[in-house]
Amino acid sequence: MKVVIANDHGGLMLKRELASLLREMNAEVVDLGCDTQDAVDYPDYAIRAAAMVANGEAERGILICGTGIGMSIAANKVPGIRCALAHDVFSAKATRLHNDSNMLALGERVIGPGLAREIVKTWIETEFEGGRHQRRIDKVSNYERSARSE
Repeated sequence: MKVVIANDHGGLMLKRELASLLREMNAEVVDLGCDTQDAVDYPDYAIRAAAMVANGEAERGILICGTGIGMSIAANKVPGIRCALAHDVFSAKATRLHNDSNMLALGERVIGPGLAREIVKTWIETEFEGGRHQRRIDKVSNYERSARSE
């Protein structure tokens, strides 16, 4: 699996930890994040990573900032992205099972590295359940397409 990972200054340390985990899980990691704790603008990183996932250049993406909120908002502006903010394992699993999320946002200032590793591991390993959930995702996708064409 090819996973793009990106961060702003608030997610640098957690990005390094999670990139290492992904490599341990035999994922191909594309790091688009910043490598400094000097302030940068999270949309620059989130949108670029989300575009890779939306264009099929990566299967999934992980975004990290201080809270995960800004990154998730920016990523979800990219058509075809279903970025979920998760700070617990249950939500990470549910967002894959029911929402077929293709991006995950995390907050370095919200969770520690141990929990983040468990969240990412669960999110990567959980498959989409399909069924009735597909109908709901299709409704969102159909709205997204119609809104673009207006």
